[in-house]
Amino acid sequence: MKRLAVLALALFPAAWAAEPMLFVYFKEPANMGVFYATSNDGYHWTPANGGKPWLPPGRPGELMRDPMITRGPDGEFHMVWTWAWRGQTIAYAHSPDLVHWSEQTEIPLMAGVPGATNTWAPEIYWDAAKSKWLIIWSSTVPSKHDGNRIYHSFTSDFKTFTPPEIFFDPGYWVIDATILHTRGKYYLVFKDERAEPLHKFIQVAEGSTLEGPWKIITGATTESWSEGPTAIQVGNDYIIYYDHYRDPKRYEAIRSTDLLHWTPVTDQMDLPANCKHGSFLKITEEEKKRIETGP
Repeated sequence: MKRLAVLALALFPAAWAAEPMLFVYFKEPANMGVFYATSNDGYHWTPANGGKPWLPPGRPGELMRDPMITRGPDGEFHMVWTWAWRGQTIAYAHSPDLVHWSEQTEIPLMAGVPGATNTWAPEIYWDAAKSKWLIIWSSTVPSKHDGNRIYHSFTSDFKTFTPPEIFFDPGYWVIDATILHTRGKYYLVFKDERAEPLHKFIQVAEGSTLEGPWKIITGATTESWSEGPTAIQVGNDYIIYYDHYRDPKRYEAIRSTDLLHWTPVTDQMDLPANCKHGSFLKITEEEKKRIETGP
């Protein structure tokens, strides 16, 4: 019997990682809103609200791409997302319970940077040492570099912000950075956007602090035409979920135990239809039940 249990754990690791999780994502066209799905194992996801958007756009013309939700030190939930394809702002809202959300506001992070063309895929992380939020995102400033780099700013209240500065620049075009904190280190997962020779795949860098410095520790972890990574620990494993945006177009996943060697696990996943770039959050059973009840 013990041998069978060990075999089952090797074949189906997610089945042994019962832990409520929330997947927050968008669908094309990106003007529909933010969608929710829940899971107990990180592999099998059930769309919430009957598969309809949980939170629709709050203003005419607003997009809701690349949503990211995290829990603050006070228990409040904070969400940021891409407001538009072109422009110098991101979007922000907050919630006490993941169900009821505040007014959606624009944050003009790159408004003071001449020539900034876009502000994509924002993410937020609480920096306990500074008692401030770190915001990272992708922007292109043609006068400074040849394509997107990862920028950052700090805020304590989402009302005032430090001037944007480069956060990660490996010397080539990168987008869609996300940070995983584990094993006493920080791991920056990002898309290498180089086209000649073809890269456009997901890589991982390692740092000793939330702000780096960053050392790239992997080559390609995914096939080309991959973007929008987000990472989470599930049991003893680490999973990177990402968009494969060329045929076959689908949301995919890779798994690792050491953050260096990665194995495709998409075929073990049961993900919402047509889901795209989002984020994952560990939640309580009470929060999961509240979400499954509906908005």
